[in-house]
Amino acid sequence: MPSLQDMLDQVDRLTEEIVELEQSLVRIPSVNTGYMPTGDETKVTNFIGDWLSNEGLTSQVLARDPERGNIISVYPGEQERSRLMFMSHTDVVPVENYDKWRFEPFSATIEGGRIYGRGANDCKALLTCQLMAMAILERNDVRLEHSLRLVSGADEEHGGRWGFGWLADNHPESLESDFAVNEGGGTPVEIGNSLSYLLGTGEKGRMEIKITFRGESTHASVPWTGRNASYSLAKALGSIETYEAERDTSLPIWDHLGKFTIEQRPTPENVEAVIAEAEEKSPRLASLLRALSRMVLTPTMINGGIKSNSVPETFELVCDVRTLPFQTEEYVRKQLDEVLAGVEGVEYEIDYMSVPNSSEFDTPLADAIRRAQSLAVERDDIQWVPAVSNGFTDSRFTRNLGIVTYGFAGSHPDDDPMLSMAHGTNESVGIASLISGTKCMIALAHDMCGAK
Repeated sequence: MPSLQDMLDQVDRLTEEIVELEQSLVRIPSVNTGYMPTGDETKVTNFIGDWLSNEGLTSQVLARDPERGNIISVYPGEQERSRLMFMSHTDVVPVENYDKWRFEPFSATIEGGRIYGRGANDCKALLTCQLMAMAILERNDVRLEHSLRLVSGADEEHGGRWGFGWLADNHPESLESDFAVNEGGGTPVEIGNSLSYLLGTGEKGRMEIKITFRGESTHASVPWTGRNASYSLAKALGSIETYEAERDTSLPIWDHLGKFTIEQRPTPENVEAVIAEAEEKSPRLASLLRALSRMVLTPTMINGGIKSNSVPETFELVCDVRTLPFQTEEYVRKQLDEVLAGVEGVEYEIDYMSVPNSSEFDTPLADAIRRAQSLAVERDDIQWVPAVSNGFTDSRFTRNLGIVTYGFAGSHPDDDPMLSMAHGTNESVGIASLISGTKCMIALAHDMCGAK
């Protein structure tokens, strides 16, 4: 059997094939609007199933809805239970404005060492790396002591009710594993000659808030005979815009800022100054620190009115709320009550989509990730920092099952994370990260599953 280094060297020679796989995945639109029917992830799982079959690997698709498949593939080991699970998702968010994109969003166009397209970064890049890692293990006839599991789920972008959430509730055996790696971490931060990686040990909670504003409809020519709900909406939006969230510096990441040459000891009172100092060194780090120092309340969608000559009786405002681990629903309601105080005809409801969650920082998987990343990018001076993701992922479902799960994609330090534009215009991934990510996944499987 080839050595681990032999297989890592093979990855460089397979760059063209890795790029082509990523392009093929991006070119399959699997857009999740959050409202059924949507997603169509089964088109992606069908492609993956055929691709794995051509590599001599088996797979199965489990689905709550036929068009929204979840694919599971197990690389068998001598012991049936999986030691490590590769996690990803196949759905992508919608494209809001095609005209703003440099290239057609599902063209997977290559320019400047990057592949552009919706889902190129979130999350088809990680899926590409994991698939290629399994294929290279199979091509080299690698035998494992413990099985390796790959699961790519539907509906991650709207709560996982057709994906990992549904699998956890209805097919927990499909997720049986001791450890897992998923999106939501592994971001490089390079300041001067110091290279640090943020290991995704946890994530903030997410709530979707629907706020309803009610007035009285009337003819628009005599608006004073009714009550225009849009004015209540406007007052609420102004209050949300000026909302000052309570500051907090209790998460573990705040104890590691010295690794980024930030010497101030952060407190709720000086955290804005600390973030400003970080901004000069790394805008990406500063943005994360801002997110991890407070609850975030963001208006995202508005709907209301029935006709241009009628005073609107009802408006609906949807807000996204991201909470720190200790910020309960009761805490959020208290904040909302303060923000909406004095707004006439208002009520709201909360859809709690993700509870804050985390895994321990010191585990065998964390040690294996350190070794894998060092091999993949040929650096032995990497520092590691536990980080909570400002977004939410399917990791909350596996953590709830007792599976140690980290956000880690094996990104290359030369691939600027600010260029990824996940969920944004001109989303892309660096080819260098596809290569280093594939190497990392091979090294992780080799290490955690006991290659023989």
